[in-house]
Amino acid sequence: MTDLALFWNDETFSADVSVKGGDLATDTGLRSAILVSLFTDRRARPDDKLPYEGAERRGWWGDVAAEEADDLIGSRLWLLEREKQTPQVVARAREYALEALAWLLRDGVAAALDVTAEVVAPGVLGLAVFVTRPGGPARQRFDFVWRGLTPS
Repeated sequence: MTDLALFWNDETFSADVSVKGGDLATDTGLRSAILVSLFTDRRARPDDKLPYEGAERRGWWGDVAAEEADDLIGSRLWLLEREKQTPQVVARAREYALEALAWLLRDGVAAALDVTAEVVAPGVLGLAVFVTRPGGPARQRFDFVWRGLTPS
């Protein structure tokens, strides 16, 4: 399956499309799907602490009509954007990333999945996503950095 290729920019901490040979670049791997899963805002749960008073619960409108209750797009990483850099917050970031990527396992796209989260600079979270594909390359690694934590 071919997707529109998204490229992560470590300087702006955002994804964008690019042009290759006069056309939009495409991706036959998992990078674009992982970017959408991690960096699209999933709707906050009713018990989630929002980053600031009066904040919206966000989320992708298409999730309203999801055929399965747990088949949601995006992650709750956005909830951490005003959190301090503590080991507990880094652990939550890992949990949110695993939650966002769980569809890879449910849909049989991955045989195994792991995420490492760490503070790589003041206010910057590093995520390493490890995917083992069924019958494919033994293991693929995808690295991303995200600015959003408050230095402790």
